[in-house]
Amino acid sequence: MSLRSVAIVGGGPVGLALALALSRQGVDCVVLEARAQGATGDDRRAIALSQASCAALQRLGVADDIGATPITEVHISQQGHLGRTLIRAAELGLDRLGGTVTASALADALAQACRKRGVRIVCGARVERIDPRGDRVVLGCSDGREHDAQLVAWAEGQIGDADGVRARDYGQRAVVAQVDTTGGHTGIAFERFADGAAIALLPLGRGHAVVCSACNADADAWQADDDDAFLARLGRAFGGRLHFSGARPRAAFPLALRLRRCTVGERAVWLGNAAQTLHPIAGQGFNLALRDVTELARRLGAQPGDCGAPRVLAAYAAARQLDRRGTVGLTDLLARSLVSGAPLLAQARGTALLALDLLPAARRFAARRLIFRAGNWP
Repeated sequence: MSLRSVAIVGGGPVGLALALALSRQGVDCVVLEARAQGATGDDRRAIALSQASCAALQRLGVADDIGATPITEVHISQQGHLGRTLIRAAELGLDRLGGTVTASALADALAQACRKRGVRIVCGARVERIDPRGDRVVLGCSDGREHDAQLVAWAEGQIGDADGVRARDYGQRAVVAQVDTTGGHTGIAFERFADGAAIALLPLGRGHAVVCSACNADADAWQADDDDAFLARLGRAFGGRLHFSGARPRAAFPLALRLRRCTVGERAVWLGNAAQTLHPIAGQGFNLALRDVTELARRLGAQPGDCGAPRVLAAYAAARQLDRRGTVGLTDLLARSLVSGAPLLAQARGTALLALDLLPAARRFAARRLIFRAGNWP
């Protein structure tokens, strides 16, 4: 075992980003991935990156390799009600608000960068045994090998009910797809509230990624449509503003909040979906995880001694508390209140959007809050 060592459980984008960040801080680490090498395949799930996340990936040296499609403008509106607002990168003095990338492209670029830096990525290594031994932890894996480290970073897996969790079932599902639009896109992302659904349309490649969050019954209808009916339904939701010409296979998954109340433990830290599972309405899941990764790597890099020391983990958790609570709270509020066809909520939403459109200072504040979060503004 090296002087400073971390075992990262999970070889997805969050775990690989942490491994790369730690390696650049001079902290030895190993990534333990339960799946076989190449098992992730072509994961076409779209990840919306804020500009702050794009900058973080640039510092890690992978931003140019992931091929993120730039988002230069966000158009927020609702069907059949007054109120809409536009958030433009130029108004904030930025060249872009963020970008959209597929999960597989992001993971592949991070994995290649890790290997170039000599980070060990062990595939087919499902953790089956955890053995604390004083100042270190020994992990027994399904491949028969053991790995010891001062700290275990859990970067993958679901949050169990015994983990002191806060949970909320939204009674909603997300239907995701990729679609083609006549004329392609011009870097504009849309957030549209229509018939009790929140529909995000993100520029991706030459088309768009769709994330439609709706109550279970409505989501079933979106999922059950054939391609022509699905595109027609999407076109109606956008009031004919966009013309959709093709769709790839759809997928659906249930939406719930699962929040681990404390993200650190004895020689352990939880990140990404192992720490919190958020509703996709604000697109904050990976962005929050990447901010956690950045802060953890920075603190461990500045720690000359024991990576898993309680004071180090407590200081990390305290530093991330405000951002985490704010992000989770905002996402939960939007999930519960905005995905609704209730007239009063629609009117309130319209008033808020109109106010943002009429008050540039308020619009810029809200935009920077979503892009950079507290403590990360330029």
